[in-house]
Formats: sequence, structure tokens, C-alpha cells
Amino acid sequence: MAVPVAFFALFFAYPVAAIVGRGLKADGAWQFGRFGEVLGDPGIQHVLWFTTWQALASTALTLLIALPGAYVFARFDFPGKQVLRAVVTVPFVLPTVVAGSAFLALLGRGGLLDEAWGVRLDTTVWAILLAHVFFNYAVVVRTVGGLWSQLDPRQEEAARMLGASRFAAWRTVTLPALGPAVAAAALMVFLFTFSSFGVVLILGGPAFSTLEVEIYRQTAQLLALDTAAVLTMVQFVAVCGILAVHAWTVRRREATLKLVDPARTARRPRGAGQWALLAGVLATVALLIVLPLGVLVQRSFATAEGFGFGYFRALTSADGGAFLVPPIDAVWNSLEYAVVATAIAVLVGGLAAVALTRRAGRFVRGFDALLMLPLGVSAVTVGFGFLITLDKPPLDLRASWILVPLAQALVGVPFVVRTMLPVLRAVDGRLREAAAVLGASPWRVWREVDLPMVRRALLIAAGFAFAVSLGEFGATVFIARPDNPTLPVAVATLLGRAGELNYGQAMALSTLLMLVCAVSLLLLERIRTDRTGEF
Repeated sequence: MAVPVAFFALFFAYPVAAIVGRGLKADGAWQFGRFGEVLGDPGIQHVLWFTTWQALASTALTLLIALPGAYVFARFDFPGKQVLRAVVTVPFVLPTVVAGSAFLALLGRGGLLDEAWGVRLDTTVWAILLAHVFFNYAVVVRTVGGLWSQLDPRQEEAARMLGASRFAAWRTVTLPALGPAVAAAALMVFLFTFSSFGVVLILGGPAFSTLEVEIYRQTAQLLALDTAAVLTMVQFVAVCGILAVHAWTVRRREATLKLVDPARTARRPRGAGQWALLAGVLATVALLIVLPLGVLVQRSFATAEGFGFGYFRALTSADGGAFLVPPIDAVWNSLEYAVVATAIAVLVGGLAAVALTRRAGRFVRGFDALLMLPLGVSAVTVGFGFLITLDKPPLDLRASWILVPLAQALVGVPFVVRTMLPVLRAVDGRLREAAAVLGASPWRVWREVDLPMVRRALLIAAGFAFAVSLGEFGATVFIARPDNPTLPVAVATLLGRAGELNYGQAMALSTLLMLVCAVSLLLLERIRTDRTGEF
């Protein structure tokens, strides 16, 4: 427990507290009056309203569109199911700036719909909502579908035999059992959309701004640290509330259900209705996920001279002036950073998962919730906090390359914990006790008993940590050096510069990153230890 606690205290709590303290203290005194001044500003009130409203709308729309997909993945067995599950998960691990650029290519000025029908949605709420559904579709499919696949269908069949209609049986038997999973998925979608950054930054334009985008604007553009500190505290309180409710729904789901092997519940579709449902889900995935990604690829090859590799070749030159090095270097930088970040996340997250398995109590439950905070607390604040706190010995890291992997690891640790924790809890404690009685040391007990059982889960955790590390943007936009940009930072920089070449290079880099994430997820599906499809 000591290593994970120290890691989060030093690289998460300390930078966030420092940036908030610097913004709210003047002449050694706390300026709590700034809360009233900032929150009373009409512009900030509009930001708060839009942040909450779009998060609620995005969550409702995601549930509406993704729940049929959750049922199909849970109850149907069909060719290509693993590949399709990987496809729907690709947007979730993509950087939000890439998701934004995909919808910009589809809905923006000069995009596919603009060219075909003159429809342009690049700075409207609908573009943001659809991009959020694109990004979070997998959260609902995998969280709800993972539990749905383990529910015993005989319970619903028994209700049918007693005279209930199909809908009544589903409403009275299946829906209450799914309630905690649906609530957990909805809360996670709300959390991700409430703290949305890259999507709104690219698609929102000057008219729309979430809390995270406003924190970035106040910090990076206006240097108004006091306003940014107030907004950070507001977001922190909201995220803590969301995570507390999420933790309660997860405990309720684990405590009240009797589950079965998913292999017993999935079968080939039967009847016209089930085949129509499968076709509808496939069409939704094609339009919502495959089409934006396909347009992204198409734009990366559509040069002024026709289709070709011109934009990809341009990545090997620094003549465009956007970077001190050729943009292609961002690919290798990101891969190197992600490997180091994955090693850190697996070490810290693995130790945290082991500690959470072996211990119980309020402190442990609180630490479990703390591990999720980096997914919702302002990454912009964390990144800027790194710059102003880790600049003195013995932690003078501001000029060190390790700063980027440390920020990326903060996002990877929650995925490692959530992946390994269920598997570790499933290990029979009597095996550990028997090994200890026979004289094995704690390290040998872990190596001989736990590791063989969790090896695959460890690989999956490392894969997810690698994928999300590649896509981290909010913190690295502050700490990535101009001569060592990461892929998400390079994409955002290119999209922010005028010119067809810059836009094409951004599409090319996004395509490369998408391919890396897709390959990683396909490999994860092949080594997955279960068939539930949960993260």
C-alpha cells in the first residue's frame, strides 16, 4: 500500500493542491471570496450550465444508443464478435483530440456531410453530443453487456412460463438486476463527458466551453490562476460525488447478484426479430464508429494532388514550422513514453490491487475511490501543477523526460486496478495460506500462487494502460517539450494551425494512432481471460 499511496500523494495530490493553493492565496491569506466572485460571473455560470447540460444529454443519448448493443454482445454469438468488440472500444482509448478530429472531418467545414449535402455541424451541440456517444459507446456496451452476459436467462424464461409477456418478464426480472450496472455505466459516461476536454476544445468553438476547457483557457491563455483554482475545486467536488455514487453502485452489483458462465448465455440469433436487432446494432456501429474513423483515414490520403501518401511523407519533414522536429518523431516519442508509463502503471496499480484484495475497511474503500480520481479531476490542473511543483531538488523533474510518463501513468493506474482486482479477489485465499504454512515468503506466495492465475489479467491491464497512455492529452499538453511532442499534442497543434498541409498531417497522425490502438485492442481480445467484455 505504501508505494501506491506515495505515488498518488506526490504526483497527484501535491500538484493539484499546489496549483489550487497558489490560485487562492494572496499575501499569505486564503482568498475564499473568489468563489463568490467567480461563480457569480455570468460567463462562468454559462460554462457550468453547459458542462452539466451536455453531460446529462450525452449520457442519456449514449444509453439510448448503446443499450441494444450491450444486449447483442451479451446474448448473441456470431462470427466476428471479438473483432467487433475491439472496434467499438477503439474510440474509448483514442485521444479525445482524435475523436474530435474524426467528427471534424465528418461534420466540419469541408467535411463529408458538408461536401455531400451542405450540412455542417462543427460548432453545434449536436456535433459534441455525437462525438461523446462515439467516445463512450464502449463504456455502456462493456459494462452493462459484461453483467448481462452473466445473468441466468432461465429466470426470465420462468417468468414467461408463468404467463408474463416478453416485455413484462424483462421489466420485472432482468431490468432490476441490470440496474446497478446501468447506473455505474451512466455515472462513468457522465464523469467522462462532464470533464470533457479535447472533443469540446476542437468542436465547441468559442461559443461552447466545459469546465475543463475553461480551466485550460484561464490557465494557459489568461494566466488567471485564481479563477482556474475555483473551477478546479468545483470540478473536484463534483467528481468526488460522482465517484462516491459509482462506488456504491459497484458494491451493490457485486453483492446482490448470482452470476453464471457467459458461455452458457450467448447463442446464435433466432427469428426475424433477433436478426433485425443484430443488423440494427451493426448498422449503428457502422454509422457511429466506423464511418467517422473511415473518414479520418480518407482525409489522411486525400491530398491536393489526389489520393496518395503525400501527408504521410510530409510527416518526415520539419519544414512546416509547427515543431522543432519532424512530426513523425511524435510517433516514436509516444511509443517510448507509453512503454515507460505502462511499466509505472502496472507496478503501482498492481500493488494497489493486491493491497485492496488483502485488506478491508473504510480507509481501503476510500483509497479505492481515490485511484479513480485521475479519470475525472482536471488533467490540465495536474499538468500545470507538475510544472510549478516538480522544479526543485530532490524532485527537479521539469526538464526531465520522465515527467510525461508519470502524467500518463496516473491515467493508466485506474485501468490496471479495475482489470486486476476482480481476478485477484477470485483467487482462493486458502491457497495462499497453505503456501505460507509450508514456509513460503510473501514474495514467493505471490510468485507461485497469484501470478500464474493473474498473468493474463496482468497482460490485459498492461495493454489498456499502454493504450490510454498513448492518448493522454490534458496534462501532456503542458509538459511535453516542443522537441519531444506526443501524438495527441502534435495532432492538436496541427489542427490549430491554418493550411491544408497541417490539416492533412493531423489526419495522418490520427490515423497512425488509431491503427496502433486498434492493434492493441485486438491483441487484448485474444488473450482476455473471460468473455464478459468488461474493462
